[in-house]
Amino acid sequence: MIIDKLKNHRLILASRSPRRQQLLRELGLKFDVVIREYPETFPEGLDGKSIAEYISLQKAVSFRDGLSENEIVIAADTIVWCNNKVLGKPQDYYDAEKMLREISGNTHEVITGVTLLSSAKEKTFSVSSKVTFDPLSAEEISFYINHYKPYDKAGAYGIQEWIGLAACSHIEGSYFNVVGLPVRTLYKELQEFILF
Repeated sequence: MIIDKLKNHRLILASRSPRRQQLLRELGLKFDVVIREYPETFPEGLDGKSIAEYISLQKAVSFRDGLSENEIVIAADTIVWCNNKVLGKPQDYYDAEKMLREISGNTHEVITGVTLLSSAKEKTFSVSSKVTFDPLSAEEISFYINHYKPYDKAGAYGIQEWIGLAACSHIEGSYFNVVGLPVRTLYKELQEFILF
């Protein structure tokens, strides 16, 4: 089992997201959280998949110098791709309101890019889930922003919060990817990463 094989490795999660940390713990993995500030910017002209993978790779490579032989960095970035544009983390109430109006009554993609990095190699991959929301009223949008303050979340929402319960009508793909980490795919990729 991978959990046994990883006993000889130190996993480093390059994310302050409590949701990612919880998902990794529930997968049975032991890890240390190490944060390095990185501006979440990307070149113009990239599609959603490329943006998520680019940012996750940039987060990971900041750890490249000084990694020990047994250390593996896990870096991730989740974006919301709606109407051919990226919806990042909202700057303020009005930005969050605008994003939620955009996904209201619409289907969007949630894409998480993940990079595994060791002193010897790296692997970047992404997982996409399609999420459909019922139309949201202005009152519902206001209620959610005021009570849940989703300023640290791509697309201005957390699927596991009130808005997901009240308005998400359909998910095609991994639910956990929408939460912030495609744990099933990560589990498989980690196995390959340490074996080959």
